[in-house]
Amino acid sequence: MDMKLEVVVVPVSDVDRAKNFYGGLGWRQDADFDKGADFRVVQMTPPGSACAVMFGAGITAAEPGSAEGLQLVTDDIDAAWADLAGHGAPVSEVFHDSTGVFHHAGTADRVPGPAPEHKSYGSWVSFPDPDGNQWFVQEVTKRRPGRAISALAAYDSVDALADALRRAEAAHGQYEQRLGHADPDWPAWYAQYMAHESDAQGSGA
Repeated sequence: MDMKLEVVVVPVSDVDRAKNFYGGLGWRQDADFDKGADFRVVQMTPPGSACAVMFGAGITAAEPGSAEGLQLVTDDIDAAWADLAGHGAPVSEVFHDSTGVFHHAGTADRVPGPAPEHKSYGSWVSFPDPDGNQWFVQEVTKRRPGRAISALAAYDSVDALADALRRAEAAHGQYEQRLGHADPDWPAWYAQYMAHESDAQGSGA
């Protein structure tokens, strides 16, 4: 059974301040249910993300600002830094960890600059929200085998996904010619073809 991560709750002290901060970064507002001073639910989603964040009043007992290691990914860490800085976020300089594995807690063992040759998974920036909840952005340019990602993530954009469907259509037409009749289960054929194509792209093949 698939279970996809849908929402991460972020503890904040001032709902409107948090909403303005994340909205200022270009995050989409999905909901704002205000049921009074004791209960309010705001949900926002980072651009391109399948997982949203939720904050508000009466939805968590965690101390405001206590969330650490909240993580976003990008395929261009320098562009992500420029975007965050341009939107007024207090973003760190690009760094990598001395181990080359994952970042340490806080600022320990940070090495200035991106990972050597911009190795996938190796470069980071960090920034806090107004309460001090700590976010990291990681550069991922090539996925490791077996990592599940959305179709849009695999093909980068709606246009690229549409082009992939056209390629699958053309290849399936050739398959049906060899088959000698219409394929009644063409959706499964398309899915398999596109999954193989995206895996090949991810592996550099």
